[in-house]
Amino acid sequence: MSEGSSEPSNFNELLELDQVAADLFIGLSPLKDRQRVYGGQVVAQALTAATATLTSSEHAVHSLHGYFIRPGDETKPIVFDVDRIRDGRSFSTRRVVARQSAGAIFNLSASFHKEEPDEEFSKATVPLDVPGPEDCIDEDWDDISQVRMMPDPPTGRAIAWIKIAIPERLADPVDAPSRALHAAALAYCSDHIPMDAVRSGHPSTEDWDSFMGASLDHTVWFHRPTRADEWLLFDMDLQSLQGSRGVAHGTVRTRDGELVATIAQEGLLRRVRG
Repeated sequence: MSEGSSEPSNFNELLELDQVAADLFIGLSPLKDRQRVYGGQVVAQALTAATATLTSSEHAVHSLHGYFIRPGDETKPIVFDVDRIRDGRSFSTRRVVARQSAGAIFNLSASFHKEEPDEEFSKATVPLDVPGPEDCIDEDWDDISQVRMMPDPPTGRAIAWIKIAIPERLADPVDAPSRALHAAALAYCSDHIPMDAVRSGHPSTEDWDSFMGASLDHTVWFHRPTRADEWLLFDMDLQSLQGSRGVAHGTVRTRDGELVATIAQEGLLRRVRG
């Protein structure tokens, strides 16, 4: 990204952060006339900023945890300030604060791990009641990702096939830069449906215009490399609803059923007063 850059129109452009200092980056948002910047975008950009400061190319993200502090303004640049908390032989830790003129909008902690050869296990399964992406409902979300929602999911559950939508496929996830790109793409998609699971399990489903919703905190565990430009199954379940806060937990699987990530999110679902 350079001075005078226009809004990003695809995923690659979204991650073209302008590095203005050793640990300081600036990113832009697509202009979609939304009330706030999409949370998955800020997660992906913050993770990209953190990855850019790693001193070892052998370290790849294995988990992230973020807090959404205030709504972001899509018309203003976002400054990502990276704190190099630790660089070790096996693990590296980063903290990223995303800021705009009003103050901090997001805080991310991310841990990176050097791959260690060991036993491999993944319980490969796809729920029998889930149709393929061809038989799900296309949701017109944005130009960066494709979302196909499962029609009529069980109460308290949200299921969707999601992938990054770009003119050309992302690079094969065979080296550190390409794996980081796919991890950021998965992070971008990870905020799409957790709040749908919270809404689905709420007993007052008759009038959503009387509610406001927002992501509060967000966690992703990355279990193994995957392609985020191919359909991935996001399956989220509501675990708890109390005090206007709902917690959803779920999995991300390939079409073959391989588990590639686990997601947990707490969201706010508050009835608008007055």
